Amino acid sequence: MHPLKPILLLLFSFILAKKGISQPPLIVIESPIEFKQAINNDPKLKLIELKSIIPHIQYDLKYATKDNFTGVQLYPTLTKHTYLRNDPAIALAKAAKELEEKGLGIWVWDAYRPYHVTVKFWNLIKDERYVAHPAKGSGHNRGIAIDMTLYDLKTGALLDMPTTFDDFSEKAHHGFEGISSTQKANREMLRVIMEKYGFIKFQTEWWHYYWPNGEQYDVLDFSFNQIKKINSDTSK
Repeated sequence: MHPLKPILLLLFSFILAKKGISQPPLIVIESPIEFKQAINNDPKLKLIELKSIIPHIQYDLKYATKDNFTGVQLYPTLTKHTYLRNDPAIALAKAAKELEEKGLGIWVWDAYRPYHVTVKFWNLIKDERYVAHPAKGSGHNRGIAIDMTLYDLKTGALLDMPTTFDDFSEKAHHGFEGISSTQKANREMLRVIMEKYGFIKFQTEWWHYYWPNGEQYDVLDFSFNQIKKINSDTSK
């Protein structure tokens, strides 16, 4: 564990306590051995590389660039993979298959996010309207959340949605009416198919969906290369 992490977690817990929020200490898994043991005990805890099971899925991992709302590159430049836990990954594959029949594909901006990146987000923004509080962790850290949109398989063009990714205005909210009929229909189509396969919408971000029962999944802090190696080791 990084020497500053225990101090940061205690600080975050203290801040929450001062606000009257009862929060048990957050457990962050960063030992590959511990995670591999957990996967061996329960294979559904494994992080699945989405391209390995979903044809036509496209990645545009904004946090591997400076082209994101922080203006800071938060993932390594060469990040080419992203992940979800087994159950949400399988559910997303089912949604993708149905979308493919409509000539549409899934476009991913972010899915699994290492915990230390959430700490970086907080240090940059410090606003829970936009970023998860490190004392709580996030669905992304647990491997059960995805930021996504849809694209046309023939043209490669993204569907017209109410806003761009990580636009934190009211236009990004589900139910916002001041948008075009096409944007509203596309937003609704994404919501319907994701909910059909078990995901839950995030009310203020039309692009963000997460798997239920997040408390069943530990917060993880592994680099993308570490996950690739863990997956290789556990598949032997």
